[in-house]
Amino acid sequence: MVVRVDLMISLDGFATTTDQTPEAPFGEDWPRLVGAYAATRTFRERVLKDTTREGTTGLDDDYAKEYFENVGAEIMGAGMFGLHNFPDDPNWRGWWGDEPPFGCPVFVLTRKPRASLEMAGGTTFHFLNATPDDALQQAVRAANGKDVRIGGGPTVVRDYLKAGLVDRLHVAITPILLGRGIRLWDDLRGLEAGCTVKAETSPSGTMHLTFQR
Repeated sequence: MVVRVDLMISLDGFATTTDQTPEAPFGEDWPRLVGAYAATRTFRERVLKDTTREGTTGLDDDYAKEYFENVGAEIMGAGMFGLHNFPDDPNWRGWWGDEPPFGCPVFVLTRKPRASLEMAGGTTFHFLNATPDDALQQAVRAANGKDVRIGGGPTVVRDYLKAGLVDRLHVAITPILLGRGIRLWDDLRGLEAGCTVKAETSPSGTMHLTFQR
């Protein structure tokens, strides 16, 4: 069992954008940040349910495949589920439609827990007011020997990294500058100590940087 992170960030280290509007809730910068990943065949199949076999292959797609492999449970923050936009809407079911791409128990960290939400395709969202370590212990039990992925956003990921609870960190660095948002690397000086570090660059210009404890 491995506790792992896969996250997309900009060249200047930001994993979120700040140009969202009610009409464009992800903002104009978001497609630029995730474009190479969203273009892969694996993303199109797993997230968009596209069975045409279209989409890019190669290194970006290899990492996209790895993203979905052997995950038994996921942990995410309230923002990644969308509770910052819909904090009091009991009918809000997340960003991913009726069949989210996770296919496993997902533990959502929130100060306002609600009843668990069972979705099609094997995803069940559980809403916890818990510390990172307590949430991880619950996720490990639910994963039943498979990996636990810390899905995001960057604040949650940083909390787990600072606590030393992550075994493998993979960041896909998109060659764009955002200039503002939430930076992954703040307060993580010396993160690389004790890690094996690997860097690969794909034809899309995305650098895949992996820290393995």
